[in-house]
Amino acid sequence: MHTLILGGVRSGKSRLAERLARESGLAVTYIATANASDEEMVARIAAHRERRPADWRLVEEPLALADSLRREAAAGRCVLVECLTLWLSNLLWADDDALLARELAALPELLPDLPGRLIFVGNETNLGVIPMNALARRYCDLAGVLHQQLAARCQAVYFTAAGLPLALKGPPLQGDSQ
Repeated sequence: MHTLILGGVRSGKSRLAERLARESGLAVTYIATANASDEEMVARIAAHRERRPADWRLVEEPLALADSLRREAAAGRCVLVECLTLWLSNLLWADDDALLARELAALPELLPDLPGRLIFVGNETNLGVIPMNALARRYCDLAGVLHQQLAARCQAVYFTAAGLPLALKGPPLQGDSQ
């Protein structure tokens, strides 16, 4: 099953994704897209590392997500991608429109053919006002389209708020994401 988990900052989406990966009973590969660009990101990355079980395999991939998924997805394995919107940020900051277009097209196209259990985490950025600057608007537009494309191709989609998952598509979950 392929699952997309969306929510705001500190909504419980990462804890829910980690819980689902643990509960899968499969070997887990965690694909981390974050760059340790400042002290805050260093601290966030450290917190995620401390929470993860020691037997989970880690792959750090800030740009070539589709290639990593091709290598890592397999029957009998769970791959958790954290996080789609950081990956999108990395692509935008790379300032390479060809790379951005190629990567954004490759992921939704590839998804139906990937074996195993996949869990994607992303920040829902489009619940507030329209951003003032062009880059922020482009980011929100691209994130919205990406999430819609993945939601259409995933068997389950959850939105988290206050640590509680709301099933948008697929089976309901219990709220214990602590």
